[in-house]
Amino acid sequence: MNATIAAGAVRTATPPSFGSNLATVAQRELREAVRSRWFVLYTLAFAVLGLGVSYVSAAGSGGSGLAGFGRTTAGLINLVLLIVPLMALTAGAASIASDRERGMLAYLLAQPVSRIELLLGKYLGLAAALFASLCVGFGVCAAVLSFKGEGTRVASLVWLIGLSMGLALSTLSVGVLLSVLARKASAAVGAAVFLWLTLVFVTDLGLMAGTVAMRLRVEQLLALSLVNPLQVFKMWSLHAVDANLDVLGPAGLYASEEFGGRLHAIFGLCLALWSVVPLAVAAAVFSRRSPV
Repeated sequence: MNATIAAGAVRTATPPSFGSNLATVAQRELREAVRSRWFVLYTLAFAVLGLGVSYVSAAGSGGSGLAGFGRTTAGLINLVLLIVPLMALTAGAASIASDRERGMLAYLLAQPVSRIELLLGKYLGLAAALFASLCVGFGVCAAVLSFKGEGTRVASLVWLIGLSMGLALSTLSVGVLLSVLARKASAAVGAAVFLWLTLVFVTDLGLMAGTVAMRLRVEQLLALSLVNPLQVFKMWSLHAVDANLDVLGPAGLYASEEFGGRLHAIFGLCLALWSVVPLAVAAAVFSRRSPV
């Protein structure tokens, strides 16, 4: 009997596993994100603007009502470039800094959970919330198009959701890094918005201005394009839907001619690095910083 009680006490004292802690933190973060008014507003804005893009595409092509999903792809890509990075950057920027500012971070770290588990759990929870937001936004747009009798290209929709999620994961990692570095949530979110504006500006206007002012060669222009996750998403999206990359200028045409079928791997590697490297730096900094 005593041996049985002792064995039960040992099992009770066994700390939660890494996966269990990760799932618990991720579920908590997902619940808070879904209840957040910002995620609701972003999702509604994405769905409404997506439908608006369909109407504009229809008017531009001489039709009436809603345009088919295939003709709205370019407009949806530009919409994703604006909304998804802003959503991911601000969500990641508020994740750690807001808990630190409210004193919640010290309480969470006092629980049987490591800093790495807490950071990764928050990241996975926010990633799940972003995925749900994207699915709802694209789903509403596709459902209304189908209800109106317009054809939807399922393959294009799936590709666009997947690539949008890749962009969301990469910018979410950067947002989490900003949150770890900042002491206050307002500073982290402000830095995230500034970075979003910078990335959006560099995507098109910055590259054009740099090419003219610095007389960059096409190889250098492509390298600069691959450094920006927004530009990588744009090029990969157009390449995935069989659009000619020359619509992006000489860099896209050079990439298509030089790398051909390897472009998918190159673009995927760029977004993967943007997802992993900032998160790894954030984990290294977070493991050494005070929770207050």
